[in-house]
Amino acid sequence: MQTLPFTLSDDKLDQPAVGLVVLQSDETMEHELRHWLPQHYRLFHTRITNSQTINASSLQAMKEELPVSVSLLPKHTNFRVIAYGCTSAATVIGEAAVSSAIQSVFANSLVTNPVTAVKAKLNSIQAKNIGLLTPYEPQVSKALRDNLEDSGYAITNSGTFNEMQDHKVARISRQSLLDAIQKIAHTQSNKPPIDAVFASCTNLRTYDLLDEASSIIGCPVISSNSALAWHIEALLNSPINITAIRS
Repeated sequence: MQTLPFTLSDDKLDQPAVGLVVLQSDETMEHELRHWLPQHYRLFHTRITNSQTINASSLQAMKEELPVSVSLLPKHTNFRVIAYGCTSAATVIGEAAVSSAIQSVFANSLVTNPVTAVKAKLNSIQAKNIGLLTPYEPQVSKALRDNLEDSGYAITNSGTFNEMQDHKVARISRQSLLDAIQKIAHTQSNKPPIDAVFASCTNLRTYDLLDEASSIIGCPVISSNSALAWHIEALLNSPINITAIRS
């Protein structure tokens, strides 16, 4: 068999490479981001092992696994952005620690996660009074609430499904989510009205309900996945002016 000549071409700048670190138990994030992100983005997925039971201990355990998981992405690809797809773990591990773990493998990549992303999104729409919906058990929900409040947001109303099994979180019904968002939006008369509702968790199926929910309650409804998609695109289009966590 003859050896044939060939040439090499550089990656096209208008087809940026984006790395996605997806939880082993996540059934939602990849599908939703594929819909929200522009079709010309090249998405590379890697999975990270995690427990089906979501609590502070199981979330913290992912810190050591992050570099291992990221190292499975192709090492010769110029990843402009790498996103870690877990809101609760980014809260428990810490946004800067997540970024440091990923950049220990891809030093030149911008890094985001749903917590960093939702803050950037809330800042972009000047939202300060936030309604918070989570599926998490109370300790994890409190950690996220504390994180947001420490960042200058007022959590005017909050609620949780208190579900620790991630496969059940992925199957919380559309109507349950709409009902919960409406309850979160109805604050007490002695509290200021909310500027936005944040439905936290990349495993919640929110792609087909955010516009409807926003229309019903009269203010933006943001999910972990919608914020993550928005922030990935914002980082690619304007990396200097958009907040990103770097080590």
